[in-house]
Amino acid sequence: MAPDSDSDQDAITKEEISGTATLGGVSRNGPSKPQERNAFAALMTPQPSQPHPATSTPALQPLGLNPRHSLGPYITSPTSTHPSRIISHTDKFVTIIDLYPKSTIHTLLLPRDASKTLLDPFTALSDPLFLSTILPEVKKLKTLVASELRRKYGRFSAQDAARTAAMDADPPPSELPPGRDWEKEVISGIHAHPSMTHLHIHVLSRDRVSECMKRKKHYNSFNTPFLIDVADFPLAEDDVRRHPGKEGYLDRPLVCWRCGKNFRNGFAKLKRHLEEELEVWKRE
Repeated sequence: MAPDSDSDQDAITKEEISGTATLGGVSRNGPSKPQERNAFAALMTPQPSQPHPATSTPALQPLGLNPRHSLGPYITSPTSTHPSRIISHTDKFVTIIDLYPKSTIHTLLLPRDASKTLLDPFTALSDPLFLSTILPEVKKLKTLVASELRRKYGRFSAQDAARTAAMDADPPPSELPPGRDWEKEVISGIHAHPSMTHLHIHVLSRDRVSECMKRKKHYNSFNTPFLIDVADFPLAEDDVRRHPGKEGYLDRPLVCWRCGKNFRNGFAKLKRHLEEELEVWKRE
C-alpha cells in the first residue's frame, strides 16, 4: 500500500495519516502557535523521569519518512516527541492521546516490543504470551479513561449524585459511595485494517463526539466489528473480521451507538444526534 494513498479500508483520511489535517492550529508536524497543555495529559502524566528505551530499538529506526510510521517516534523516544500528547511511558508501553480523537476522550496504547510492533495485529496478538502483557495494560488504561470521564462528567451524572454530595460534605465520609461505573462507558480495541503501521490499541469513551469525527468511515470504524476487542484475540482463521473490506464495515448504515436509530448515510444528522445523546448520556 502506498504511504500517501487513501485506502478504501483506512478509517482515517490521508491528511490524518500524514498529520496535515489541522485542529485548532495543530498538526502532527507541530503547533502553528503556542498551545495550552492538554488537561487530560496534565492530570494523568507522571512526574518527569528518565526516558525508557524501547526493547531492541534499532529495529524501529530505518523507516524513512513514511507517514504511516508516525507512531514510531513515540515508541522509540516518548519524552522528545510532542510531550503534550504523552500520558505515561514505561520500558514496555507508551500511552498517548490520539492526535485526531474520535470521542471526547481517545487514547492509544503503544507496545514497545520491537519484535511485535511492526506486525499486523492478527499476527502479533496470536502470541499468547505477548497478548497476556497487553490485556492488563488495556484494563489499566480503561480505568484511567474512566477516571477522566468521572472528572469531566461526574457532576452531571445522576448515578454519581450521592458520591459528589459525599465528596462535598464537611466532614466527608470515611468511605465514598461507589457511584457510576464509568469503565462501562469506555470501549477499546484494534482496527481490523489499521491505518498506521505500528501496533496500537484504541481506548476511548463511547460517546463518539469530537470535532475530528467528520466522516462516515470515522464513525463506523468505532461502531462496527471493524473495531475488534483485544479480548477477542487470537482470532480464528475463519473469523470474518479478518476481512473488513469484504464485510463492508465502513460502508454500513450509520446507526446510533446508544439508541439504535438508523441514519443510513446521513452523517450530518447523525453528528447532531450524537451531540444530543452526549448530553443525555452524561446525565444518566
